[in-house]
Amino acid sequence: MGTNGSTMLEPLRQGLPPVDPTAVSGSASCALPARFEAVRGARSFTRSTLSQWGLDDRFDDVSLVVSELVTNALRHALPDDARSSAGEPEAAVRLHLMRWSTRLVCAVRDPSEDRPGGSFAPERTDENCDLESGRGLFLVDAYSDNWGWHPLAGRLTGKVVWALFMLAD
Repeated sequence: MGTNGSTMLEPLRQGLPPVDPTAVSGSASCALPARFEAVRGARSFTRSTLSQWGLDDRFDDVSLVVSELVTNALRHALPDDARSSAGEPEAAVRLHLMRWSTRLVCAVRDPSEDRPGGSFAPERTDENCDLESGRGLFLVDAYSDNWGWHPLAGRLTGKVVWALFMLAD
């Protein structure tokens, strides 16, 4: 993947008909607190959203990917003190689910500008087995139809890591 946002988003468009942004048939978003318990909340949010959209049969794969993306954001993208502060931590991670007629995108926004997975590379499977981290992205790669990331623009700092699931017409 490249370093500019449009290059990183290109896999969302390759080989697919263009998506009209006004044709989104559903979108949902939830803020997640900086606690590892938020992963369970993300799965619950995903279950209820997919159920509302009539996509219950996609829950297992989508939930696994959502769990990995949210866990990675909480583990690698937040400063240590964000998870250990007393009281109710502020929401630093956000889960977005967007549905079109033929595709579903799960996106997790976090405050870090670091490339997800460090030296993880889906095309170098043998080398990935020795990495201390990044193996969760191997699952994301295996269970989604495509995934990528892009830095946020404007006043926002951080990045979005997304996973694409193709849906039957």
